[in-house]
Amino acid sequence: MNMEQIDRINALYHKSKSVGLTEEERKEQAQLRREYIEAIRRNMRANLNNISIKEEDGSITDLGEKYGGLGKESSAE
Repeated sequence: MNMEQIDRINALYHKSKSVGLTEEERKEQAQLRREYIEAIRRNMRANLNNISIKEEDGSITDLGEKYGGLGKESSAE
C-alpha cells in the first residue's frame, strides 16, 4: 500500500464525517480499508516469522518455522 492510497483512505474518512459519501465512494473506502488491513497483516506476519529464541541449552528456535513460516511462502506471491 502506498502513501497515495493511505491519503485517499483519510480523505474519504474526513468526507464521510463532513458531507457523507456516495455509494461508489463507500465501496472504494471499504476496498481500500481491506487492502490496508491485508498489508498490515502481511507485514506483521513477516516480522513475527523473523523472530528466533535462544533456548537455555543454547539452541536457536526459529518461531517462523515452528509456528507458521507463512512469510517465507507468501514472499513469493
